[in-house]
Amino acid sequence: MTSSTSEIRTTTPTVVLVHGAFADSSSWNGVVARLRGQGYPVIAVANPLRSLDGDAALVRDVLDSIEGPVVVAGHSYGGSVMSEAAEGHPRVRALVFVASFLLDEGESTGELAGKYPGNELGSALRPVAVRGPDGQTADDLYIEQEKFHAIFAADVPADAAELMAVTQRPIIADALADKATKAAWKTVPSWTLVTLQDLAVPAQAQRFMAERASSSVVEVDASHAVTVSRPDVVARLIDEAARATSV
Repeated sequence: MTSSTSEIRTTTPTVVLVHGAFADSSSWNGVVARLRGQGYPVIAVANPLRSLDGDAALVRDVLDSIEGPVVVAGHSYGGSVMSEAAEGHPRVRALVFVASFLLDEGESTGELAGKYPGNELGSALRPVAVRGPDGQTADDLYIEQEKFHAIFAADVPADAAELMAVTQRPIIADALADKATKAAWKTVPSWTLVTLQDLAVPAQAQRFMAERASSSVVEVDASHAVTVSRPDVVARLIDEAARATSV
């Protein structure tokens, strides 16, 4: 019994989930429940949303703490972070980009979000000036609460979207302008979930990034908040990636 349990722990990858801007780890709750029901160990990282380099360093530390194989999934800006964090990591077997960014070196999240028409998020952002540890002022970006449902989570029930709007995690504006220095998708197999009703990362932009990365693509008729509205589809793709890269 002991050796069997050890074997399962060794061969079943831990799934690490990285949320993006204007969300938190609870946005993965439906996905977590499904993955755990299939026997996967799961960690939903609290992404700081302060800077691409700093956020990636924290996720890298989490990856370093895990024994055995790992599959990493990132939503939206979380994809930018996970690709930076996972590059060259010896235990990361697969990357799953969910309504997400697959940045190349020298590109920023904001740049790719605006590469194709259809992004309505920018006009809905409200900056709040905050002081950093160094005393310098920066803009923390929020989605205006009255626009959150329509732009970010149109296929989420209104009462749930209202709570998401109130509890949203802001992102420092500079993090969206930070340029990637690494691109794990160049060496790690990847899967991409393209959201066809996305007003934050237009489907055309998602397809462009996925195609140049030779990522395995699945499309779903969903909003940007697909981890909340369609956790079954997200969990299924993560499971597919885990099975396809199992040893």
